[in-house]
Amino acid sequence: MSAGARKGAGTYAPAPGAAPLSRMIAAQTAFETKMLLRNGEQLLLTVIIPSLLLVLFSTVDIIDTGSGASVDFLAPGVLALAVMSTAFTGQAIATGFERRYGVLKRLGASPLPRWALMTAKTLSVLVTEVLQIALLTVIAFALGWSPDGNPFAVLLLLVLGTAAFSGLGLLMAGTLKAEATLAAANLVFVLLLVGGGVIVPLDKFPEVAQTLLGLLPISALSEGLRDVLQHGAGMPWNDLGVLAVWAVLGLGAAARFFRWE
Repeated sequence: MSAGARKGAGTYAPAPGAAPLSRMIAAQTAFETKMLLRNGEQLLLTVIIPSLLLVLFSTVDIIDTGSGASVDFLAPGVLALAVMSTAFTGQAIATGFERRYGVLKRLGASPLPRWALMTAKTLSVLVTEVLQIALLTVIAFALGWSPDGNPFAVLLLLVLGTAAFSGLGLLMAGTLKAEATLAAANLVFVLLLVGGGVIVPLDKFPEVAQTLLGLLPISALSEGLRDVLQHGAGMPWNDLGVLAVWAVLGLGAAARFFRWE
């Protein structure tokens, strides 16, 4: 008899039913990560563009980044950009088209609960970010980067930044049409790249603009990382607070308004 043959009265092996939830989440996470890394456009956005920006502006004197080596200013900002590109832009675009083509609807009807699917997407984002940060760190060190500060503060900033951008990305993907999400996510990426303290210091903007821009999640993440890694600060509580507010608002709104169809 085969493995699925009858063993006894009313007993079958292996027992039918869904796999354990943890195994389903792990499998979906691996699938989501592979799909992300195989997508050429998303790979360009999440890996190549941040790497090129780091190398270009660290080696060519285009923007006045203040005293010290340019890479010491740029590396924290590019790390923040990498988080935004994956957790917000990449996730919004991918999820938006999955929603359009009915992928989310079909997955939502599978044994994998919808909250577990979103957990797998979040874990996939975190895996991708680890790879991004490792690559960018190696490049930055090769360019002469000399970071300082509390590693725990850096980790907390990255986690809260990921939560904030993930919530905003899912909110956009779950409420707009796929084409609108594609256009809006890329537009936001460009605008925040220019005005979020990633490459251009916030003190180059007018004072009123500095105050408003400082409330953006990309500004809080890039400035917080810069305070810790460049200036050796302890816990950047103001920036952590801004990110925490964005995370709560973004994830809460995504959970409330996300449409699966």
